[in-house]
Amino acid sequence: MRIEKDSMGEMQVPDEALWGAQTQRAADNFPISDLRFQRQFIRSLGMLKMAAAEVNKDLNGLDKDLADAVASAAKEVSEGSLDEHFVVDIFQTGSGTSTNMNANEVIANRAIQILGGDVGTKNVHPNDHVNRGQSSNDVIPSVMQLAAAEMISNDLIPALNNLKDSFENKSKEFWSIVKTGRTHLQDATPIRLGQEFLGYAGQMHRSVDRLTNAVNELTELPLGGTAVGTGIGSEPEFASKVCSILSEQTGLNVRETTNHFQAQNTLNIVVQSSSAVNTLAVSLLKIANDIRWLGSGPRAGFGELLLPEVQPGSSIMPGKVNPVIAESVCQAAVQVMGNHLTVTLADSQGSNFELNVMMPVAAYNFIQSIALLVAEADNFRLKCIDGIVATEKGPESVEAGLAICTALAPVIGYDNAAAIAKEAAKTGETIREVSRRMTDLTEEELERILDPGKMTETGITEK
Repeated sequence: MRIEKDSMGEMQVPDEALWGAQTQRAADNFPISDLRFQRQFIRSLGMLKMAAAEVNKDLNGLDKDLADAVASAAKEVSEGSLDEHFVVDIFQTGSGTSTNMNANEVIANRAIQILGGDVGTKNVHPNDHVNRGQSSNDVIPSVMQLAAAEMISNDLIPALNNLKDSFENKSKEFWSIVKTGRTHLQDATPIRLGQEFLGYAGQMHRSVDRLTNAVNELTELPLGGTAVGTGIGSEPEFASKVCSILSEQTGLNVRETTNHFQAQNTLNIVVQSSSAVNTLAVSLLKIANDIRWLGSGPRAGFGELLLPEVQPGSSIMPGKVNPVIAESVCQAAVQVMGNHLTVTLADSQGSNFELNVMMPVAAYNFIQSIALLVAEADNFRLKCIDGIVATEKGPESVEAGLAICTALAPVIGYDNAAAIAKEAAKTGETIREVSRRMTDLTEEELERILDPGKMTETGITEK
């Protein structure tokens, strides 16, 4: 062990650790869970500290050699080679100060090593040098937003575009298949199987639009507001220059907020962006459930789709295969919904006066949600959607369905069409069979009016 000091006194720290006294206090104070900030968060934190060192050097705030060492150490943090030294629990101080200081201490001590000094000597100071021009109160929300924006832009949106393409390909493949539609879990007018899949593609397309808007919101960073939004302790140009560097590194439109007070005293932007992720989860849950139901059976269910068989489904029933990929999607979706509630509550209950004090738990849940949906979108596409095959059960149900009487209503009137449907339900006959004896329509007219394919198109059938 070695002795490290902070403003409260001495702390014993393991010799091999790059963190210092404040991190050790936090590790001792919060032995709560096994949850730590994700790689994406630590990556963005390192990127911000590296950019800050470069700007502080340019603004004559830091000696060149010292600043370069800090930037090199921060780069190592960003690249992941120092992850083992980030030891603070998610359930910590609500501002995330412990994690910010964890980064400051690790970067300072690693910079000391780079300069040839001894760890713990404070030749590079975690506050005076690494944290120069910053506060935990503007760093942690900025890192949260930057990490989320990069994940959405680089990972989630591409995954959704790929999934959308798969749905569109299946839509084209299944376009000729006319089946019974369902509303209220009851038979409805015919629909093309391709139209159902076109609806799934449309949900992904609109999710991408919402997420694109979220990225634009997230890249307006609170950095520069320091403690309470006033910017005390930071050069006026500091934040804008850091954001410019981050823009170059990420390819995103990273910029300083135009209103630091709103940016720091709420997590509204995070809640709004999490809502877009939550909406995507709702869509994926709906689609996965539809596909589970349409693939149910194979003999006692709908059986309109054959899903790829990826693993045995039962430890007791030989030959049983379950829709496990869709089930995985559903479970991840409800996890995301729970995470969104956590993010919402963190903003509503943690935003008091000039600062939100539930940032770590909000950041962890938001980032987890994005990562889950990236993985599920890719897995759903590769192991389920791309391999789906349509059966004959969908088309076979159309002629026997009662809802095709809807096409008769413009010709013989709603009440007469309803009477035919009720008669067919009572006798077990088809709508076509009952129409032959309850109307004066010819066979040719019935053939044209009760054409299922025509019923999937806009318009009114006339006699």
